[in-house]
Amino acid sequence: MKFLVDECLSPDLAKMAVHEGYFGSSHVVWLGRAGLKDWELKPIILADDWTFVTKNSVDFRGPKDRPGTKGQYADVAIHAGLVCLNGPPGMDLPMQTELFEVALAELAVALDLVNQVLEVTAEDDEEINVLRYALPVD
Repeated sequence: MKFLVDECLSPDLAKMAVHEGYFGSSHVVWLGRAGLKDWELKPIILADDWTFVTKNSVDFRGPKDRPGTKGQYADVAIHAGLVCLNGPPGMDLPMQTELFEVALAELAVALDLVNQVLEVTAEDDEEINVLRYALPVD
């Protein structure tokens, strides 16, 4: 598995992934792809089998209550996985790091994310929730 971290998140997350043994991981900016629209990033993500990490969950998985009905992954038959880090607007680096650490811990237990979404969400009460589901829905 190799992660591609969206430009809306810190490059430090890609460094964390490499440190944890996901050596092929990178950041959108490091690939010279800064400023691309989501629909322009999609073919790159799919062609290179990236597990994409973003905070723009709705843009990629669609609405929270109906994932896969819209968004960039709505018409994708097979993908290497999607990691959605859901936090408050303007999520700072410590929050991004905390959420990604939780995602990496979850993946240490069950590595395979093919055709799955892993959502790690910081709730208002400071609790962190983890949700994993199939996309596309079986």
